[in-house]
Amino acid sequence: MSAAPTVLVVAKAPVPGQAKTRLAAAIGDEAAARIAAASLLDTLEVVNGLGWPVVIAMTGDLDQAARGGDIASACAGHRVIAQRGDSFASRLIAAHHDADSGHGVIQIGMDTPQVTTTDLEAAATALDSHDAALGLAEDGGWWVLAVRRPDWSSCLSAVPMSRPDTGVRTEEALLGEGARVAAVPVLADVDRWEDAHAVASLIPHSRFAAEVAHAADREQIGIQP
Repeated sequence: MSAAPTVLVVAKAPVPGQAKTRLAAAIGDEAAARIAAASLLDTLEVVNGLGWPVVIAMTGDLDQAARGGDIASACAGHRVIAQRGDSFASRLIAAHHDADSGHGVIQIGMDTPQVTTTDLEAAATALDSHDAALGLAEDGGWWVLAVRRPDWSSCLSAVPMSRPDTGVRTEEALLGEGARVAAVPVLADVDRWEDAHAVASLIPHSRFAAEVAHAADREQIGIQP
């Protein structure tokens, strides 16, 4: 694109008992919240490396969150907006519109700390010849949605979220609206302990990997063969 797109990070304050509940079932609320916090911090570090405009759409209370002060510091210098809407899809759509500055929006979450600048640059490059770029997640959802105009995100209102077919349905919805859709590489996102362990192995020197190792040591759990 002629100018840098905006990176939109959709995030939830990692409050114990509210963050990563499926992960917490295996390792407890506090450990899950700390892993979620590390995931967000690692994601923001990658995003900062792009040098592009960044908007963080946040929900929840950082004052109650694990590593809330660190997260607030990492968000400093970026535009932070509140999520708005009655459903997850409506919050995503609103965030796309709120973040848009006329040069495209690349939206990610906080569940793929292994994301690289190369991954995000691929999504941006795709927008040179497509209306949207979609990166599917291994669990059937998606980890990135890039759009040239925020109106393309409105198709999410018809897509059931957090399902094994959410990614496919999102692509179908975009195509149904007439969008030219590019695919970017599939990534794993972190919902369960097995996911956390697998992703940590990809980024062994990260905050995320350190928190996963700490949780495994404290809880004396591992991955069943």
